[in-house]
Amino acid sequence: MAAVIAEQSEGHTIRTVIDALRARLGDRISTGRAIREQHGSTLTWLPNQPPDAVAFPQATREIVDIVNLCAAHAVPIIPFGAGTSLEGHLNAPHGGLSLDLSRMNKILAVHHEDLDCVVEAGVTRGKLNEHLRDTGLFFPVDPGADATLGGMAATRASGTNAVRYGTMGDVVLNLTAVMADGSVVRTARRARKSSAGYDLTRLLIGSEGTLGIITELTLRLYGIPETVLSAVCTFDTIQGACDATIAAIQLGLGLARVELLDAVQIKACNAHSKLDLRPAPTLFVEFHGTPASAREQVDTFAGIVSENGGGDYQWAEHAEDRNALWAARHDAYWAARTYRPGAEAIATDVCVPISRLAECVIETQADIAELGMVAPIVGHIGDGNFHVLPLVDMDNEQEVKAAHGFLDRLVARALAMDGTCTGEHGVGTGKKKYMEAEHGPGVEVMRAIKKTLDPHNIFNPGKVV
Repeated sequence: MAAVIAEQSEGHTIRTVIDALRARLGDRISTGRAIREQHGSTLTWLPNQPPDAVAFPQATREIVDIVNLCAAHAVPIIPFGAGTSLEGHLNAPHGGLSLDLSRMNKILAVHHEDLDCVVEAGVTRGKLNEHLRDTGLFFPVDPGADATLGGMAATRASGTNAVRYGTMGDVVLNLTAVMADGSVVRTARRARKSSAGYDLTRLLIGSEGTLGIITELTLRLYGIPETVLSAVCTFDTIQGACDATIAAIQLGLGLARVELLDAVQIKACNAHSKLDLRPAPTLFVEFHGTPASAREQVDTFAGIVSENGGGDYQWAEHAEDRNALWAARHDAYWAARTYRPGAEAIATDVCVPISRLAECVIETQADIAELGMVAPIVGHIGDGNFHVLPLVDMDNEQEVKAAHGFLDRLVARALAMDGTCTGEHGVGTGKKKYMEAEHGPGVEVMRAIKKTLDPHNIFNPGKVV
């Protein structure tokens, strides 16, 4: 009886909040089943856990009002960007309100001389670069999906350009965020460095909506390189591809991108993107620089590749050829999903010191072979970060059980090599169970921060810690 009364009370509370928000937002709040399920879980094999409602704020002040209202009724808030997260970040295990920031999509300022810009959280990476196209500047962090910049900061995203330009942790200068008490915090100024107090910017980056709701960002920009050269080259072994990359980085070559695809992933890309690459360990690489420096780096890299069992170069100097090449790389996830019809793709990633990458990938491939799994591998090899996509028949209990064991061993292998359970996907609910093994007592520090900043646990509860 007590449980029934509690459930009825919670239902009354959320209805009260929804009614109050509908009076303020009108049709910018929805309780439709389809839209709730869309915001409850996307692009993940984890169960769908939809919120009770979805709200679409258009300004920071509206988010302040929403936070104050939800806090007064202990209703959870789950920030939502473009829905491209892969570890259950967006699920609503306790119900509540999904806060979709996609309509906060204004580019507020571009400071050309300072190489930075100010944007609202719902601006996507693609929209920002389209806006910047005629300025000679670009924003480099490229996770593949056209994610929102607020979501990218919340998950500390990176991607193909990280080997040269860094991750979101490196390019965010300042955040504006609404905290659990309704206050609005600006974490820094536009100065390129500061030693004034705690680094609140980095505290919120990667917090996955559990500490504050990011509404605006100040971001570093970079000049569009004068010359861009891209190429594909195959190797006899994973070890050779990794060794070539390490040698290039140690020589200081201007690698802007260097991506590793194993033979299975190449087969999937060939089928999906209509390529004709040899099914073998393959590097996709890109150099940025002047015409002379880029060509010199290409020639030097060619020698390194040859020394490590690589060849079959296919260079792409024209923009349309480069775009086709990198479109195939970015579509690797979708290529993998269609490689085994009827199976679900489990997207996961780990990251290790680059000197241990080949060892980690080879041991992972051996584990895949022993299980008889189909699991393409693609990696940001310059960072020691790689993704595995087991293709699993979710109706086959044995396959699902084997996949769970594989994921556990993958993380244990990475941690044993002084790596991390996730290089860029984030924790969400999917990797929460690995936090103790990776951080030890540090998890208690994280929990203490969470309790201090969000004492009533209304911001994305059940995630990270």
